[in-house]
Amino acid sequence: MSPATTRDEGGAREHGPPSTSVTVDVVLLTLRAGRLCVLVIQRDEPPFQDYWALPGGFVDADEDLDSSARRQLAEETGVTAAGHLEQLYTYGDPGRDPRTRVVSVAYLALLPNLPQPEPGRRGQQARWWPVEDLDSPEGPTLAFDHPRIVADGVERARSKLEYTPMAAAFCEEPFTLADLRRVYEAAWGVSLDPPNFRRKVLSTPDFVVPVGAVSSPRGGGRPAQLYRRASATALYPPLLRRSV
Repeated sequence: MSPATTRDEGGAREHGPPSTSVTVDVVLLTLRAGRLCVLVIQRDEPPFQDYWALPGGFVDADEDLDSSARRQLAEETGVTAAGHLEQLYTYGDPGRDPRTRVVSVAYLALLPNLPQPEPGRRGQQARWWPVEDLDSPEGPTLAFDHPRIVADGVERARSKLEYTPMAAAFCEEPFTLADLRRVYEAAWGVSLDPPNFRRKVLSTPDFVVPVGAVSSPRGGGRPAQLYRRASATALYPPLLRRSV
């Protein structure tokens, strides 16, 4: 981090100690009732009091970024297992926080079937919000630049579903191909053709592997083959949104 720069009365540049704070923000996504949802918390103090925000906060001097993201997620929501957690982007617009110059390192976290979050350490309300409802009149008003961060996180997740087996992270094992298809449909906001989806998944090397069992029939339907995630770390060929 470079020193802060000021100017004296004559216009000369002077260098002082850094004056930038660092925060982490977590875009935590899950599926609830077949909808892609993001976790948000209602702020109970200025700035943006009563607005909704992503879990996160200032990084302590003695912790690294990953540890801070996991700690604040647990403290503010009770979620202690972040599942897939990766750095998303760094956001450093000088005016993004009215209190001081703040640089935020955003994380993307994915977990299947998470329950209702617990109140935060100060009792703030936390809830899941369907991603597709964020821009609706009934949706939350997000604080800071969190609309941009959420949008970036959702697009990262949607893109990773094309090239990686991450969709299986949203499924409890063992799962059916219909379960897996519903993850893609919820994340991409589209309806997929079941036979075409099945063909593409089963033709992708090391994506899924059968467990040698079938699901219990529902409503008189036929039992479905059960699968688990296989060893692939990347999908080739990818399951492109426009082609499934």
